[in-house]
Amino acid sequence: MSNFTFNDSLVQDNSGTKKINLSAATKYTDYKIFSFLKDTSYVDTTLNIKKHYKFNFLRKDNFGLLPFHNIGQTFNRLTYNFDRINGVPDIGFTAKQFSFNTIRDINYYEVPTPTSEIMFLTTLEQGRFLDSFFTLNFSRRLNVSIAYTGLRSLGKFRSALVSQGNFRTTFHYETKNNQYTIRGHIATQDVFNEESGGLTPESLLAFLDNDPNFSDRARLDVNLEETENSLKASRVYLEQDYQLLSSKDSANQKDFTNLKVGHVLASSKKAYEFSQNSPSNFIGATNFSGNIKDDVNYTFLKNQFFLEFNSKYVLGTFKAKSSIMSYSYGYDKIINQTSDINTRKLKGSAISFGADWKAKVSKFQLDATGEITPGSARLAGANLQGNLSYKKDSLFDIKASVLLNSKSPNFNYLLHQSTYDAYNWKNDFENIRTQNLGFQVDSRWLNAVVNLTNIENYTYFGEDNKPQQYTDNVTYLKVKASREFTYKKFALENTIMYQNVSGGSAVFRVPELITRNTLYYSDYWFKGKPMQVQIGATFNYFTSYKANAYNPLLSEFTLQNTEEIGFPSVDLFFNAQIRRTRIFFRVDNALSDFGTRNYFSAPNYPYRDFTIRFGLVWNWFI
Repeated sequence: MSNFTFNDSLVQDNSGTKKINLSAATKYTDYKIFSFLKDTSYVDTTLNIKKHYKFNFLRKDNFGLLPFHNIGQTFNRLTYNFDRINGVPDIGFTAKQFSFNTIRDINYYEVPTPTSEIMFLTTLEQGRFLDSFFTLNFSRRLNVSIAYTGLRSLGKFRSALVSQGNFRTTFHYETKNNQYTIRGHIATQDVFNEESGGLTPESLLAFLDNDPNFSDRARLDVNLEETENSLKASRVYLEQDYQLLSSKDSANQKDFTNLKVGHVLASSKKAYEFSQNSPSNFIGATNFSGNIKDDVNYTFLKNQFFLEFNSKYVLGTFKAKSSIMSYSYGYDKIINQTSDINTRKLKGSAISFGADWKAKVSKFQLDATGEITPGSARLAGANLQGNLSYKKDSLFDIKASVLLNSKSPNFNYLLHQSTYDAYNWKNDFENIRTQNLGFQVDSRWLNAVVNLTNIENYTYFGEDNKPQQYTDNVTYLKVKASREFTYKKFALENTIMYQNVSGGSAVFRVPELITRNTLYYSDYWFKGKPMQVQIGATFNYFTSYKANAYNPLLSEFTLQNTEEIGFPSVDLFFNAQIRRTRIFFRVDNALSDFGTRNYFSAPNYPYRDFTIRFGLVWNWFI
């Protein structure tokens, strides 16, 4: 489900935390949320600055992502995360997948009464965003939930229509003695976009010169008309385990307890389509003259079997696992008869072996997972992740992490067909090998994260829009720090990130500095304090760099060496909470009418102008 927690018995402000009773019969800890990793959190209806950052269609803090002008379009990346990598290649077309829910994004629930949430958000011209969620327990042991997210927004510029749909349903069941547990979900997701290709050179000049004849952005010409792409996905996930030996059964056998056998099924399908009414020279050359429809399909099936137990010899819980995987990626026919491509599909299967280990010694917590897929198939690779944390009461929490990953590039790097001549290829790339070291400190005084990443065989789309592998190593340092300062009813929340690419800067591009600073006022208004308010402004800035260009046919970002982007922006906001309803007003890019028009999300794609939006998040408990 959506990544949120809400907690009706806690209300936070600059002066501290206040207790409120939910009702005489229930308390907030009865409304539980279980993550994919089975961590527990609680339903949260409070208003704070972190919630403010999540008032967007992704429902999460998008620091480090630069949105395009229309809500629901893609994002240009200002930063990259390598602390967790999927162990197998995906279909690709990654610009379409920012709003997709992965298996790890799905939550499960336990609630004493039916619980609902609705988020509403205005968009840019002729559309709305609505995220709705409902969950209930038929008994204490059986929970079901259902959610749907819908988005439609026309946009201010031409050929920028966005339409998205996202359906999720989950269930979680356990027997009375917890001997058998099962949980699972079904998710169907689709993203549809009209594609403009950005502004034409003449329109770009009119935008930069702030020509008053084009204050209506729909009058600016764009490079593509009647061009669309879409990505559709569906997934079925099922996880179950049966306890053969419990702690009670093994009271006299302390060596091994809580012995479980289990099974995980993950089946997913994705389909990408690019279509045009007629070819365009802006994209490239083709001998075809009719309607264009390039589509590709991908399926992935994984069956995992595991054995889990507790033991004093491993200081915690140990799980041994093995998976049988199969995939199919490709096309129904050869799309471009003039190309030298004679392969329609890539198919294969593989068996992997791995283990998970969770151990706790005093205040140290170790979480490690590893999996290897031997052989020379496209699924072959390895993934090892480890986290070691130390928590000193409520003073600070320190965590060190390591990741070693080897996997094939996504399938659209390996095989791609198109009606356009230059977009046909078949490659046998080497596995991308990633090593990441991380260090994190969370304390009352400062929150900081340092990551050092080394990438071998980094794979990217070049200036010619074709996939390439970098022969040298990419070395990437990222340092992020955040701190909030408070004074009476005012607060200043600061997040700053420094990035440096010491190796591979020719192909791996990020701005050196990213900063977000929010100054706001928070208080309770009216007699009896029925309403909490936040009023403030957020300053965003990133240094100029040669940001990647967006390719609408590939739905990927490609290298470019001609344009630099980097600009400051100011957003204003008014947030209010009345009981379990949060209402918010936002003014995006409030100072866009002052100064030069140098704000771009990617070359030829302007960021949004001055925009006022309204939204609300409403929870209720039946």
